[in-house]
Amino acid sequence: MKLHNAMWPGLVGKVPGTDHPPIALERLLDLTAAAEVNGRKFDGVDLFLFHPHTDPDASEDDIKAMADKIAERGFSVGSLVAPIWPGTVGGRAFGLDGERKKFTIAVKKACRIAEILNRHGVRKYGIIRIDSAGSVADWSTAPSKNTTRIAETFREAGKIAEQYGERLAAEGEICWGGMHSYKIMLDTLEATGMPGVVGFQADLAHTYHYLMGCNVPEAAMLNDGYSDSQFWAAYETMTDTLRPWTIDFHVSQSDGTIRGNGAHGKTGRNCMADDPNGKLDIARCATYWLKGADQRGIKHICWNGCLFPNETLEDRETWQNVLEAMIKVDDAI
Repeated sequence: MKLHNAMWPGLVGKVPGTDHPPIALERLLDLTAAAEVNGRKFDGVDLFLFHPHTDPDASEDDIKAMADKIAERGFSVGSLVAPIWPGTVGGRAFGLDGERKKFTIAVKKACRIAEILNRHGVRKYGIIRIDSAGSVADWSTAPSKNTTRIAETFREAGKIAEQYGERLAAEGEICWGGMHSYKIMLDTLEATGMPGVVGFQADLAHTYHYLMGCNVPEAAMLNDGYSDSQFWAAYETMTDTLRPWTIDFHVSQSDGTIRGNGAHGKTGRNCMADDPNGKLDIARCATYWLKGADQRGIKHICWNGCLFPNETLEDRETWQNVLEAMIKVDDAI
């Protein structure tokens, strides 16, 4: 399995002019390239297609120039995050018609960039990542109606992706309405009804909060003080439910807390791979999601660790520890 590092931790929650400004793409590429564990290095990176890393309307020449910089470091490009949120290009997938139109425009822009990267040769696998781009509170005003709207928007976006030979993966995360519990996520995927085109992006930290029922207490499968056997029984139920839809995978760790940072709302907290408070056996948890991964077109796995201080992201040791955890996952599957 190819091992990738995510570039969006340098953007998510980062605010210019504060003590946590965005970190340049080239700096993150260099930090990723410097990591090495027993002769093994990262194989590639996943990208967030928005400023300041990538202009979603950049010319083909500019995209090729970015691709050259990535390839020069020996990296491939894998999955791409479409700028589907209000304030970027897009709008809520369950919003008014104008918002939903912006959502599909954002997906089309991401598909255009994917096509350029594919032709360049730096990208040979991966998906385009989406979510509902709306809050749980907004979704909760009319759950059935809003799930129907999300499904309609996802289908329209899926048709666009199909035209480019791309697939869309919706990241389940407790801050996104219509995707904030494993059962609600399944409802949204089934309502969309485009398996193989619109699927699920599983993230170890975010799906841990599914088990705990964050934002949806009635959907909790575990309570505080759960036993080891209770955890693995619940984990198997969740992964058996969502694995058939899973077409992209994020390695991460969680200490079970929830937080936000800067411009990002509260979500399940990512912590470092070697955090002593981490709740997850990363390698073992990953094996549940990655059974039959090749049959679902998963060629790489990616580290996802957002909302860390810049000092942590600039520390070479951070990426040594991340790469070590990624190798353990690869060895386990």
